[in-house]
Amino acid sequence: MKSLIKTLALAALTLLPLTAMTAESDKPASDKMQKVVFEVTADGPEKWLGALRNVENAQKSIGAKSAKFEVVMHGKGLGLLLAKNVAENAELKEKLTKLHADGVIFAACENTMRRDKVEKKDLVEQAITVDSGVGEVIRKQAEGYSYIKIGG
Repeated sequence: MKSLIKTLALAALTLLPLTAMTAESDKPASDKMQKVVFEVTADGPEKWLGALRNVENAQKSIGAKSAKFEVVMHGKGLGLLLAKNVAENAELKEKLTKLHADGVIFAACENTMRRDKVEKKDLVEQAITVDSGVGEVIRKQAEGYSYIKIGG
């Protein structure tokens, strides 16, 4: 009986490093740069704050320095980048400013801007513009970005 227990213990100790190595190989490489594009079409401050919280949570999980984040707004999502909306909401302004300082890119769709008669001067200073919000998302996915949709 004692020799059986010794044999089983020895077998367990021998196999333990193999199972640990197998588990490690399933994890993604931590040195790989992650890239994420968020598409925001949601309307209203609560939904915009939710979108920015999603970006913050992704940064915390992946690591702000280990990833590139771009948030593309079009349709009703463009309101997130309108200076007048951000000026009216301190929490929105704080999150937008912090995320931008952490390297997040905020892109406004020029098609939506034309349709809604919005000019570049109407946007927050952190915003860039892209010719097409949908086109930008497609380009980012072609570059290997993970895709997150926020809104209808």
